[in-house]
Amino acid sequence: MTYGGAAAPDASGSRTGGVPLTPPGFEWPRCRECSGAMQFLAQIRLADVDPGNVGLLSIFMCQNDPGLCDEWDATAGGNRAFVFGADATKPAAVPADGITLLDETSAIEFERVEADDYLQAREGWAQVTSRSALEVLGQAGGQVAWQQNDETPTCGPCGEPMSFMVQLEEGHDPRTSANFGGGGCGYGFRCLSCRDAAFLWQQ
Repeated sequence: MTYGGAAAPDASGSRTGGVPLTPPGFEWPRCRECSGAMQFLAQIRLADVDPGNVGLLSIFMCQNDPGLCDEWDATAGGNRAFVFGADATKPAAVPADGITLLDETSAIEFERVEADDYLQAREGWAQVTSRSALEVLGQAGGQVAWQQNDETPTCGPCGEPMSFMVQLEEGHDPRTSANFGGGGCGYGFRCLSCRDAAFLWQQ
């Protein structure tokens, strides 16, 4: 996943930042720790990860009191991930309170790189293209590149391990990037059976 330039805040494709496209009746998630509105980080078209799928994976994280709401944990209540269907077409109403949006909306492009793992692919892409490795925004599918131990979430409804969907870097510009502790990565998962989703980050 590479930086594809600036995107419209309501672009329908995979992107970081902007305003999430959501289904009717969606309510912006609030942090279970501080009750503040969460920050929207990214939406990923499911078809970009698994061709033939329809809908979006959307990721939110609390940034009202960074580090105090356990937003790195998949179950502590400081972040949320959603799997939306084909009816996720309207920009959500953004709450007036809380830190809700990133300072930049970035389009995501997808490029296939032959490598043994994600880290090798990231560095190899930068060398071949002569672009900064910061312009690699993550990976879709593949093998998880954990920065610490394996923390694959378990689906609450069915109890099965979730499927890895996306790994997110903080962003191409430190001034507008997400906050994963400074140099960390975020990880998005979904349950293919229950349509449940989860997010966490590691540094």
